[in-house]
Amino acid sequence: MAEPFGLDEVRRALAEDRVREDATTRLFGPAADRPAAARFVAEARFVVAGLPIAALVFRELEPRAELEPAVAEGAWADVGATVATVRAVARTLLAGERVALNFLQRLSGVATGTRRAVEAVAGTGARITHTRKTTPGLRALERYAVRVGGGADNRASLAEAIMWKDNHWALLDSRGERLAELLRAAPPGLPVVVEVETDEQLEEALAAGATHLLADNQRPERVAAWVRRAGPAVTIQASGGITPDTARPYALAGARLIAIGALTHSVAAAPLRCEVTFVS
Repeated sequence: MAEPFGLDEVRRALAEDRVREDATTRLFGPAADRPAAARFVAEARFVVAGLPIAALVFRELEPRAELEPAVAEGAWADVGATVATVRAVARTLLAGERVALNFLQRLSGVATGTRRAVEAVAGTGARITHTRKTTPGLRALERYAVRVGGGADNRASLAEAIMWKDNHWALLDSRGERLAELLRAAPPGLPVVVEVETDEQLEEALAAGATHLLADNQRPERVAAWVRRAGPAVTIQASGGITPDTARPYALAGARLIAIGALTHSVAAAPLRCEVTFVS
């Protein structure tokens, strides 16, 4: 039977925090085993993501712990809203609250940034996606949060697609070879994405049969020109310093995919607090 999604990450985080050696909670003695409740409260408006992961945190510490969402995964939480309530013994809640908050704050921040970008390009047909600029060890969870926010999956690893970038072009030039020669060796069925930075690279990529081009660090006007040159059979993906606030011009230029590294590498954590109370 497969383990629940996110369990490995949860276990690593709990081990990092040494939750079973909570020196402070031990001061309460037997009182720490009294029933208690924890309430996660939104301190700003954001898209909620990570509730299933937070539930795993508490269940890993106490199998009978129950997390009850008050706001659905993927919905907006308003300021002051209770996002979820957890019921367990006080020892479990005090040990797990920070780990659960860390996951909820991080993943909700990713989902919120994604939702803002998705809303910014609404009506254009463009899709928002992520890059590989993710937190080490948390890529699967951050990609999940992008999906919760309405974004599309991109490749998860180096093995999932041929991603031809600027450094590959440099190596190719140093060898005096042509792109078409190397792409003939690509495994059948494996997606091929070719980054282009110049008109010459664009023409070589098209001549090699590439149908997915990455326009990295280009202005929307140039993206629009490349969209016209490539034609409707070729997907143009825009990336490079794009944010939710600057995404729409690229969508209007005809980019079908807009990859935003900021969704994961520099997103602001969603502000949440946890309030624990004893149950009489």
